[in-house]
Formats: sequence, C-alpha cells, structure tokens
Amino acid sequence: MADATEKGWSDIVEMEILLTNDDGIYAPGLEALERALQQFGNVTVVAPATEQSGVGHSITFLSPLVCKEVYDGQRRRGWAVEGSPADCVKIGILKFCPRRPDLVVSGMNGGLNAGINVLYSGTVAAAIEGAFFGITSVAVSLEFDEQAPYEQAAAIAGAVIQQILAQKRPEPQLYNLNIPTAAIGKPTRLRVVPMSVVRYGERFIERQDPRGRTYYWAAHDPAPRSADVETDLSALEDGCVTLTPLQYDMTQRTAMADMANWTFDWNTR
Repeated sequence: MADATEKGWSDIVEMEILLTNDDGIYAPGLEALERALQQFGNVTVVAPATEQSGVGHSITFLSPLVCKEVYDGQRRRGWAVEGSPADCVKIGILKFCPRRPDLVVSGMNGGLNAGINVLYSGTVAAAIEGAFFGITSVAVSLEFDEQAPYEQAAAIAGAVIQQILAQKRPEPQLYNLNIPTAAIGKPTRLRVVPMSVVRYGERFIERQDPRGRTYYWAAHDPAPRSADVETDLSALEDGCVTLTPLQYDMTQRTAMADMANWTFDWNTR
C-alpha cells in the first residue's frame, strides 16, 4: 500500500488518531491496525483491559474507571481501561490523546459486525461514540478465523481509510467496514452497501452442569439472504469488502410527519 505522502495528502500524515476495540488491549487485530494507521500520524491506543464483545454502547458511571499504561517488553501498548469500548473513546478523547483526535478507529474486531449485529457490537459502539464527539469514526471488523490474517486485513483497512480521508467531507462521518477472509490475497472488491435488517435465526442450546443445574448457550443461524437488495450480509457472502455509512440519530422521520396530526386524549383511562 502506498504511503500517504506519495498520494500528495501530506496533511493526513500529521493526524492525531484514537484507536480502540472491544476485544481488549492484547488483541492481535488491535496491534495490526495500529501499525497500519501509523502511516497517517500519531496513534493513541486506549482499549478495554479485558474482552468486551457484545456490550453494545454501555458506559460506566456508577463506579470509577481504572486505567493503566501497559507494555509488551519495551513496547508501549497503550492505555488499558477497565470499562467498555465507549468508555475508552470518552476518556481517550478527554484525557489521554495529546490533542483532540482527527479520527477515531475501532478494531480490528475478530468477527464481522454486519446486519443487526451492528446494534450489539462494542466495536461499532466505540465508533459511534467518536461520532458523538463530532469526529469522523470508522469501525473495522475481520471475519472470524482461527488463523486470522490480521496484517493483510489491516493493509486493506488502511487503504480504505486513506480513501475515506481523501474525500474531505465537510461534516464528520461514521462508517462500518467489514472484511471477509475471502477478500484476503485477492484484488479487493469493495461495495458501499446498506446494513441488513433481516433477523438471524436465534435459539438457545439447553445443557446441564455437573450439579444438574440447567444453563443455556445463545446460538444463531445465518440470516436468510435477501434476493431484492444488496446488503452488507449478501456482499460479504460474495467475498466483497463492505463499507456502510451509519448514523446514530434513530428518529423515524416519516413517522414524525404522520404523527404530527395525532390528537392525544389525556382523559382516557
């Protein structure tokens, strides 16, 4: 992948970037993505001390946030936070970054965050938190694999982020980037697609522990493929890298217009 300066985007190199994830500060995807982002400027890592997958947009406010700098030998990994991914972004922006970040990146997650899983994802929630602060933010996820090719996927993510930055959009943006393992080592096919809202086949597997107590493991079957509209799920199934612009304003605008003429009877029991 070409260095940013070779593209003539010298301003990108001086960026301040906040990097977080939900797999924890020791996750290999975080380390790979940090190296890929260093071509753009200074990277400050603020990540959960332990894995926080599936915590969504939870935040810590009833107890203090314990944070400490962690090292791998002589190499400084960053700040480990005993909190959620959203906590990491909040405290990273307000306390640990040398200055206000120009970009927030969350990932690289070990597992795709597409379809309705976006709503459960700690990875995506961290990017949303960055967008709350008015900062362009990108969530990055790689399809789960025991031998996940994080370095190659990080190179793809870096190339996509480079092109996002080159657009110079007037307002901060929020993106969800997913990379299937089928895209690794091949010419990258990227699709800009909407998020699928098809429900997964959810179920619980019932088991008993050695003491005879019943417990349940959550499981799900893949969501059915839509034949009408290409979505993140269908494009990923086809081996394409997907990029989805997101928004955190969940107001249903058409319903607002319909409800404008509603009359509420406050005397109704």
